[in-house]
Amino acid sequence: MPPPPDPAVLRGMPLFAGLDADALAEAVALARPRRHARGAALFTQGEPAAAGHALIDGRVKIVQTGPDGQQVVMRFIGPGEMFGTLAIFTDGLYPADAVAVADCVELSWPAAAMTELMDRHPVIARNALSIVGGRLREVQNRLREIATERVERRIAHALLRLVRQAGRRVEAGVEIDFPLSRQDVAEMTGTTLHTVSRTLSAWESQGIVESGRQQVVIRKPHALVTIAEDLPPVPPRG
Repeated sequence: MPPPPDPAVLRGMPLFAGLDADALAEAVALARPRRHARGAALFTQGEPAAAGHALIDGRVKIVQTGPDGQQVVMRFIGPGEMFGTLAIFTDGLYPADAVAVADCVELSWPAAAMTELMDRHPVIARNALSIVGGRLREVQNRLREIATERVERRIAHALLRLVRQAGRRVEAGVEIDFPLSRQDVAEMTGTTLHTVSRTLSAWESQGIVESGRQQVVIRKPHALVTIAEDLPPVPPRG
């Protein structure tokens, strides 16, 4: 188990926005820090929601499995984001798996401690409600995309969301800064691995993206926006 973190580590987290130094210190004192290796399960779909979680470092994938065994990637969690917390206040069961896609460090608060913090500092509850509202809006947008958009647009929207969340400037363009497989993209967009592979291969031939086994670089972000928004292609100059 890693040592207790400096309370300042919570300062940039939306869940704890608006708390003073004493309140942040109180929150850290109630937290349990843990390290997880890449591939480890932080919690499992259907198990009792024993704690709320916040990621300090690394990347976590939230994956939901349907009755037929088909998986959907709901979200990638980055540093500073909460996850698994809402289940404490609903049916008490985690609705999905949380899997480390890179070595990570998290803080977790037992359900009783999270409730105590929200009672003592209502701003935490308001922040949590705002975060949940934003994620609900994102899910609604994804449902609309799946219902109304052709698959190329859905894949482009998914990659652009990940660029906004975890894009890193590199010489070749903008790299999505964590391991991302084509299967992950398929599970995010409600399509098949074959379709994602075919689409990314076509975009590679056009110089729009560069994808390896676990890495994606957006070489022409504007071209990807054009596909996502169904805009007319920009004619070549001259």
